[in-house]
Amino acid sequence: MRGRGQGSAGDLLELVRTGRATTRGALQQATGLSRATVGQRLDRLFRAGWLREGAGGPVDSPLGGRPSITLEFDDAHAVVLAADLDTRHARAAVLTLTGEILAERGGTLVVEDGPDAVLDALGGWFAGLLEKAGHRPQEVCGIGLGVPGPVDSGTGRVVQPPIMPGWDGYDIRGRLSRAFTERTGAPAAVPVLVDNDANLMAYGEQRTGHPDCSAFVLVKVSTGIGAGVVVDGAIFRGVDGGAGDIGHIRVGADALCRCGSHGCLAAVASGGAVARRLAEAGVPAASGSDVRDLLAAGHPEAAALAREAGRSVGDVLATVVTLLNPGVLMIAGDLAGTAFLTGVRELLYQRALPRSTARLDVVTSRLGERAGLVGAGALVVEHLYAPERAEARLLALGV
Repeated sequence: MRGRGQGSAGDLLELVRTGRATTRGALQQATGLSRATVGQRLDRLFRAGWLREGAGGPVDSPLGGRPSITLEFDDAHAVVLAADLDTRHARAAVLTLTGEILAERGGTLVVEDGPDAVLDALGGWFAGLLEKAGHRPQEVCGIGLGVPGPVDSGTGRVVQPPIMPGWDGYDIRGRLSRAFTERTGAPAAVPVLVDNDANLMAYGEQRTGHPDCSAFVLVKVSTGIGAGVVVDGAIFRGVDGGAGDIGHIRVGADALCRCGSHGCLAAVASGGAVARRLAEAGVPAASGSDVRDLLAAGHPEAAALAREAGRSVGDVLATVVTLLNPGVLMIAGDLAGTAFLTGVRELLYQRALPRSTARLDVVTSRLGERAGLVGAGALVVEHLYAPERAEARLLALGV
């Protein structure tokens, strides 16, 4: 940070939160600020309840002396709400500022019922979860929401989502904030961040299990197919949120996709596509979650179709891997099991150059259904406590 001419309270908080400087002396060294100035800015953070003193650290001086008091981000001063929507199911949770889930629930929410009904229902879910977790509405600093469609991160609105009829351009942020206020009696509007579900899953998984991976790709295969990409610790969204929409790459088949085109990858290899083929064969299946249950039960026809779907996805991923050269390729979603993964690996390693896969780990999700929740919570925290925004919030608090 030295040389940037910055050393606000928000900058100091960022250094402590990320573990780059966790004592007063280390903060002085990192920022070039005087001891008195560091002390004044830390005092603001203590008064806001954002920092606390931890245990004494090691003695830095060879001459001995008192150990340095470490500084810690105090994750008890607020909580975050997060929700992850799929086409027919949702999960929601209350999380600490460091990502621990305090209360959660899952249940049926159908995106085709429209944004007003779905977001109002989420407001009710959040009210119940806060009560279960023992927290008040005024303790919530922000809400994160993952949706199964491309999102313009600047506006929080979905852009022509193929499997979210009625949501295109809808003010999700404003409606969910109002639903939370109406259902909980919260005294003020709460900021809401919205992103694509695969992006948030990738963000949660990368931060939790692969923090040192500089190029991380997660592919979610459920009712549809989408990918989340994290580069150098940040979500890569493209120009307007369309990055990672690999489900609509044409693969040469005649199947009609829900986007209106023929031959999309999602039309032949998604959980919905596998469910349709199973239903045509007389096996009861209507969605990716039904396929997941059949795979868990060892159903042979479901396993065969999942492996075939994996081969189709693996063929596309050979290009993705060649383009991005990731260190980790994670398969997640309803079909993320042995059969599907086997199919992916067969075509991926056959079609991609050895140079592209030499240092590639192909793995399955660690966080499972919680990945999107963890990613949504982390996105809110990183947004609200970024240096400039943290400084503005401190001024609003009057400290």
